[in-house]
Amino acid sequence: MNIEERIKMFKDVFAPKSGEKILILIDIPHDNIKDSRSWKERREMANDWYKTFEVLSKEIELCIDIHKYKATGFHNAPIPQEIIDIAHKSNLVIALTEYSGTVSLKQVCDTDGSITRCASMPKAEKRMEKTAFIANYNLVQRYATAIEKMLNKANGAEVLFSTYDSLYLDLRNRIAKSDSGICHKVGQFINFPSGEGFKAPYEATIDEINKFGTSKTKGILPINLNGKIVKCIIKNNKIIKVQGKNKKVDELNELLKENDTRRNIAELGIGCNPNAVVTGNILEDEKAGGLHIAYGTSTHLGGKIKSDMHQDICYAKNLPIEAKSLTLINNDGTKTELLNNAKLRYKILK
Repeated sequence: MNIEERIKMFKDVFAPKSGEKILILIDIPHDNIKDSRSWKERREMANDWYKTFEVLSKEIELCIDIHKYKATGFHNAPIPQEIIDIAHKSNLVIALTEYSGTVSLKQVCDTDGSITRCASMPKAEKRMEKTAFIANYNLVQRYATAIEKMLNKANGAEVLFSTYDSLYLDLRNRIAKSDSGICHKVGQFINFPSGEGFKAPYEATIDEINKFGTSKTKGILPINLNGKIVKCIIKNNKIIKVQGKNKKVDELNELLKENDTRRNIAELGIGCNPNAVVTGNILEDEKAGGLHIAYGTSTHLGGKIKSDMHQDICYAKNLPIEAKSLTLINNDGTKTELLNNAKLRYKILK
């Protein structure tokens, strides 16, 4: 993608306006958080985007800044307050980070009187300028909105994985949302590249359980951890046990023990970006026409559990574990097969 093509993408997705303050954020390795080739390339990409905004500012008067902060080490762990303060004073924030700052940055956008819109881009890669970044975002918006509507008509979802495990997700009492790749207005927040509809499952918090009962989310959630498949036993929308006997099982069990809120099943998401490709990069994999499920915090998605992390797991076609089918159980008792053979049925999205 050359500068002219990138400027077109900026205009289509971010619609920068004269006089706006643009903030580009990067996180940096430190102490035991080690650097990597892809992380270095992302920081270089951030500089490329900064320079492109400088070129654009000759046409549209913009104030562009780039700030760095020490990496948190966890996706969606709180980012430093001084960065939050700078973000509050910016019109457009683009976070090209290693570790997602989505939860913190979305709070900036949601604050009363906010002037900010934001694109969170954890683990973005320059090669995406030839794939998911250049999707037809008008079409992506149509698909994402259709999924949002379908999730809002459902009170449950049945998932069958390629490992022959199954999981039921309780979708009652929550409002679905979509991420369509359009970030033009104050308060808007997107992951970029974009393209998904998502819903937080019902968690049965103290203020709800007497009225609606316990959560019906239960089953087995298989996870591929660096080539090792571990199986999480799910009950009442929580990971109650990680099954197996190997180092990865022990590590995940220890992670969950450190903070019980991490056990929460936080999200059911369906990707819908036709240009997204599966490479093992979560940011793009979750948009590639398949399922992703997350555990940890859900408040930024319309749920009620606040944690110190939000970890997505992807199950798109050609990943080590696929969600072979996903069937929505609609409020009227009918069923809708949204995924077949691990692929989104685009043809039913109207």
